[in-house]
Amino acid sequence: MSARRRVVVTATAGLCPLGEDWATVREALRKGVSGISRIHDWDCVSGLGSRIAGAIQGFAPPATYPRKKTRTMGRVALLATRATELALESAGLLGSPLLGSGRAGVAYGSASGSKPALNRYSTALYERRQLQGIGASDYHKLTGHTCSANLAQFFALRGRQIATCTACVAGSQAIGFAFESIRHDLQDVMIAGGAEELSVDGAAVFDVMRASSRRNDDPPRASRPFDRERDGVVVSEGAATLILESLEDASARGAPILAEIVGFATNCDGTHMTTPDSFGMQAAMELALADAGLAPGDIDYVCAHGTATTLGDIAEGQATARLFGARVPVSSLKGHLGHALGACGSLEAWIAIHMLCEGWIAPTLNLEDPDDLCGELDHVRGSPRETPLLYAMSNNFAFGGVNTSLIFRRWSNPSAQTTGVCS
Repeated sequence: MSARRRVVVTATAGLCPLGEDWATVREALRKGVSGISRIHDWDCVSGLGSRIAGAIQGFAPPATYPRKKTRTMGRVALLATRATELALESAGLLGSPLLGSGRAGVAYGSASGSKPALNRYSTALYERRQLQGIGASDYHKLTGHTCSANLAQFFALRGRQIATCTACVAGSQAIGFAFESIRHDLQDVMIAGGAEELSVDGAAVFDVMRASSRRNDDPPRASRPFDRERDGVVVSEGAATLILESLEDASARGAPILAEIVGFATNCDGTHMTTPDSFGMQAAMELALADAGLAPGDIDYVCAHGTATTLGDIAEGQATARLFGARVPVSSLKGHLGHALGACGSLEAWIAIHMLCEGWIAPTLNLEDPDDLCGELDHVRGSPRETPLLYAMSNNFAFGGVNTSLIFRRWSNPSAQTTGVCS
């Protein structure tokens, strides 16, 4: 077997309820701003208990995007495309012939395709019993691989196309599969990430399972991971893209390097569709550590999944406590962002990488009274924690018992030690 290649992150970009660039998102995280608001359009849905969400206000794709390429895109694919365009530009690869060489591919996930297109199909076929009203491009908007397929055609990629439709681990699993594609010399460059568009369907899923927050009168304080008073998920939307390259290729072209991916694992519980399994979660973290050749004591920060559900936080907290004890700082970004489903893993990886570079940890917003049932953890709460960071683990867990764990290593040179910016 050939030697494993080292894989680095040469650019990132994201869009989320806190903003559409890192500087804006960083400021919001440090000031304790919530991206959750009341969604008044949902008031017409009878029986819906949760009417709050994290929406990206005012997003519109650039007018320069050609209609020929966007006609097959719903909002989820448009979010993915914009995040990817910004990341490629930052990496110096936008328009590069390398993208069409066959050695550059895409791994991208979402929990589903664009819901409005699916609704048009369903309404026409099952309610009106006719095809009138279905657009020729609707299928390409609703299909499970709408993000990866549209990214491939928009940026003329000719390498691997990997679509992950694994609910709340779709974004992180896509990053992991992209990482493996480069590590094993199957690709030189991979576009990796996840996207999700906000829809009432997402809120309804958790609502019918009594797993969504009902704090409609206090949206900014609704998402409360690991807090004793948490009452469920607050759904949101967004997209984040990481550009991954082999270290040798990135170095040869003088690319900026933000971080190195050193470990990845994904597994399944094999026990229940919705009840989380704490030991399956722990096993994923242990596999990622083994993949990276690290011990639990090497990790400086755990970016938790932390959905604010009763059972999920307990299972994850106990798994994390068994492995790390109260030594490693832990926080969940969903207090600020809400739960972006298929995008959450990529958004959290995007933010974790920047925090690695800058040496600080965002607190879990709204965590005021930690639930003892979630294990003895070093929760970061109240205000950001300034601390040197070398290794960060980012974890995600999904319905169907799918688990992922990613480990990032800060990439720095001597000047970065003083500037706080990765090279």
